[in-house]
Amino acid sequence: MQLGRYPAAHTTIAHLSDTHLLAGGAPLGGAADTVAALDRAVNQLDRLGTALDAIVVTGDIADLGEPDAYRLARAALEPLAERAGAELVWVMGNHDEREPFAAELLDLPPSLEPLHRVVELGGVRLVSFDVSVPGWHHGAVDEERADWLSAVLAEPAPKGTVLAVHHAPIPTPIALMDVLELQGQARLAEVLRGSDVRLILGGHLHYPSAGSFAGIPVSIAGATAYTLDVSAPPRELQGVDGGRSFSLVQLFNDGHLVSVAPLGPNTVISRFDEGFLDELSALDPLARLERFSRKRAE
Repeated sequence: MQLGRYPAAHTTIAHLSDTHLLAGGAPLGGAADTVAALDRAVNQLDRLGTALDAIVVTGDIADLGEPDAYRLARAALEPLAERAGAELVWVMGNHDEREPFAAELLDLPPSLEPLHRVVELGGVRLVSFDVSVPGWHHGAVDEERADWLSAVLAEPAPKGTVLAVHHAPIPTPIALMDVLELQGQARLAEVLRGSDVRLILGGHLHYPSAGSFAGIPVSIAGATAYTLDVSAPPRELQGVDGGRSFSLVQLFNDGHLVSVAPLGPNTVISRFDEGFLDELSALDPLARLERFSRKRAE
């Protein structure tokens, strides 16, 4: 349905990040109910029906890399993906552990090798790129991983490539997070320049953010576990029990749109329902303006 100048998106991706689940659904830090938060995200995404083409989770799925935590994540998101007819794409984060990640989420033999994946979405190539460093919390793009990505990108995809990575290659106002940044960014930039990568999706920062890297837009999803407060004093790092969100990424032939969805439940203060949209759809453009745009005297 097109009511304005822009057509419908050809690809829609739900972008979640940093669920930080613990075995048995234990509260994170003894306070944050990460299982309930993920369930709320699932309930909200369920309202979109079959509009989703992919669900991408950009890392730190488990807080301690426990197998049961991955089982909880899969139990929450796999049925949603099946109902939507969407691809479910997992990305390794610094809190994740490769062996249980491979076994519990990807149905692969336990492995210590980087867990990359390439998924095709109706002409869009979605690349899950593992930059985790076992035993450490920073990320890195070494020569081997750069060569792998370069080989994947050697042939352009019909509708371009979306790169999903945990460690976001953009600055942050939270000084301490710079210690845990992605290393090897110059090497990554060399691979990406001139490629068909049209958007980079990331996590790690625990708040929604946007920037650019090597001339490519970067979109960071907020965390469902907890939020880092960018308004905290400059030399402090504060995680807060609030502000949770996920993002909807929509791709068009000549651009993209990223919309941040606050995690509910939230009080509804205004609403135009499906019936009203059907009413507008039946009108010509001038009648639509008269019906919905003209200011009325109170």
